[in-house]
Amino acid sequence: ICAEKEDYSPLIRVIGRVFSSAEGLVQSFRRSKPHTKEELKSLQGKDEDKDEDEKEAGSSGENDVQKLAPDEVSVDIEAVRRVYERLLSNEKIEAAFLNALVYLSPNVECDLTYHNVYSRDPNYLNLFVIVMENSNLHSPEYLEIALPQFCKAMSKLPLAAQAKLARLWSRYSAEQMRRMVETFQQLITYKVISNEFNSRNLVNDDDAVVAATKCLKIVYYANVLGGDLDVEHNEEEDEEPIPESSELTLQELLGEERRNKKGPRVDPLETEQGIRANDCRRPLIPFEEFVNEPLNEVLEMDKDYTFFKVETENKFSFMTCPFILNAVTKNLGLYYDNRIRMYSERRITVLYSLVQGQQLNPYLRLKVRRDHIIDDALVRLEMIAMENPADLKKQLYVEFEGEQGVDEGGVSKEFFQLVVEEIFNPDIGMFTYDERTKLFWFNPSSFENEGQYTLIGIVLGLAIYNNCILDVHFPMVVYRKLMGKKGTFRDLADANPVLFQSLKELLEYEGSVEDDMMITFQISQTDLFGNPLMYDLRENGDKIPVTNENRKEFVAQYSDYMLNKSVEKQFKAFRRGFHMVTNESPLKYLFRPEEIELLICGSRNLDFLALEETTEYDGGYNRDSRIIKEFWETLHSFGEEQKRLFLQFTTGTDRAPVGGLGKLKMIIAKNGPDTDRLPTSHTCFNVLLLPEYSSKEKLRERLLKAITYAKGFGML
Repeated sequence: ICAEKEDYSPLIRVIGRVFSSAEGLVQSFRRSKPHTKEELKSLQGKDEDKDEDEKEAGSSGENDVQKLAPDEVSVDIEAVRRVYERLLSNEKIEAAFLNALVYLSPNVECDLTYHNVYSRDPNYLNLFVIVMENSNLHSPEYLEIALPQFCKAMSKLPLAAQAKLARLWSRYSAEQMRRMVETFQQLITYKVISNEFNSRNLVNDDDAVVAATKCLKIVYYANVLGGDLDVEHNEEEDEEPIPESSELTLQELLGEERRNKKGPRVDPLETEQGIRANDCRRPLIPFEEFVNEPLNEVLEMDKDYTFFKVETENKFSFMTCPFILNAVTKNLGLYYDNRIRMYSERRITVLYSLVQGQQLNPYLRLKVRRDHIIDDALVRLEMIAMENPADLKKQLYVEFEGEQGVDEGGVSKEFFQLVVEEIFNPDIGMFTYDERTKLFWFNPSSFENEGQYTLIGIVLGLAIYNNCILDVHFPMVVYRKLMGKKGTFRDLADANPVLFQSLKELLEYEGSVEDDMMITFQISQTDLFGNPLMYDLRENGDKIPVTNENRKEFVAQYSDYMLNKSVEKQFKAFRRGFHMVTNESPLKYLFRPEEIELLICGSRNLDFLALEETTEYDGGYNRDSRIIKEFWETLHSFGEEQKRLFLQFTTGTDRAPVGGLGKLKMIIAKNGPDTDRLPTSHTCFNVLLLPEYSSKEKLRERLLKAITYAKGFGML
């Protein structure tokens, strides 16, 4: 009618009236309800005397909600989309939506904050579903006033309503999910860029940014729920902790109560949904799209960490929404947590010394002999783990027997490198090495005792705790298992690609598996000496043939045996050691398995231009020295493998720290005039000692020889 008369004012008035009223919007776009059995009978002329009141109740809004599934709403979403599609193309009508939202939002916020309206009418959620279908929400007109106000209202939704929204949105397509993510991200970015946030004007105090982040969390969980979920294969928790005595300890008397009494931190929305973010094998849209880089740049992490630990009502911490933070920012939060715990342990030790009159060590001191490094470290760490595991949370201080040297971080780094190099030596037999994947795996038939595996777990934990990168190469399933998820068939893809491929072919085989392949539920493995070991996946497995019907079960049990059962003893000991150091840390709460690998091993993405930017010079060299310019030209001309060798030679690992090579503090120092000697390095301090070679060709030849033939770590 409006189009015919070319006068849209009646339609604009209707939109203004309905979309600015919570009550009007909640009643709009109602889905036509399927008839109940009683109503159908009634319509067919049977059972006419049915209680009329029951039928009345059947058509009321109250009953409408009761008949819905837990993740459904009574709104007809397709109808909403059709309306928006028709109307948003007209600028005047779009302005009506915008103005209505500005008027609506404060009333909704008031309803949710003071009137507990959702508990009285669950249909109130329809309002948020309808508004979020507006595809123009992230346009500039909305960003200034309308969207911030709406986000504030939405962030006041009770937990049950947020969970229901997440379940509803989890059924949306990736494209629709992405549009909602972009809506909230645009608002956060707009606010961050248009304000000057600093240590006095914190981004944590900006209501719009905080509200949009809380709304983004709902979409984040919708994305997890809508992805590829695996809620079944969970690792068994470690043994129950020792029951605590009723007597007050010195820590409690001093107000230094152990932080893990409350147990590991869990997000309330995660609990409400009954899932964990780590249950998601592949989300609907990548997790990276939830990270907001401009926010990460202005976030004062020391202040944010304080709000995270204190948990006050009036101070919001972005660490409670780790999905929005990048790995560098989260790592900084973890660093503060580790450092504060170290200072706390040091303080307790000093107070113990005063009270008990005995001299205790405020550091975790390890004195080791180079040629007995594993034995010495194992004995010392085992004693600490048995007597007082809290000592593992002190700052590490390593001393090599018979050597002078103050541990400013370099000696610890060398200790880690030597332990890792020795413990992963295939000759020892603790881990098997796959030449094709270049990865290590637990040796199921190892002769080593569990203490050795506990040690490597402690070493991994200490590396994270003391901010050291280790040169370890595990498949991703190890980090998933550390985070509480068992290995499944799909984890074989990088852990054992040959086996994965053959099992995949078995699943896809179109002929008769039983007749053509003649395999049973008995599998064989070889031990250290190459002898075959038979294992029954089911009782009397050698008598049960694998068929087209049971092949899925065979593949699942084979994978479970290879990744879980065969190495259960070794892995449990390894995990126990890791948790001894990290059990009180927010590590599990903040990081996904891929990020845990990044923390321990560093990144495989190498940006040597960033390294050039941050490198410092000593001994007479500077950025403009001839040989320094020639050095960088030479290094940039290297292939990927040669660059990795150079990094291994200089730093002890071929990976970059969290945040990339720009975070690596490398020093190039002059090591005398032109000579035939090779360049050398102090890997524990990232120092390259470079003689002043007479030509670029000689520099290239000497450098290549040094990095190619340097056995181990090329240390001085």
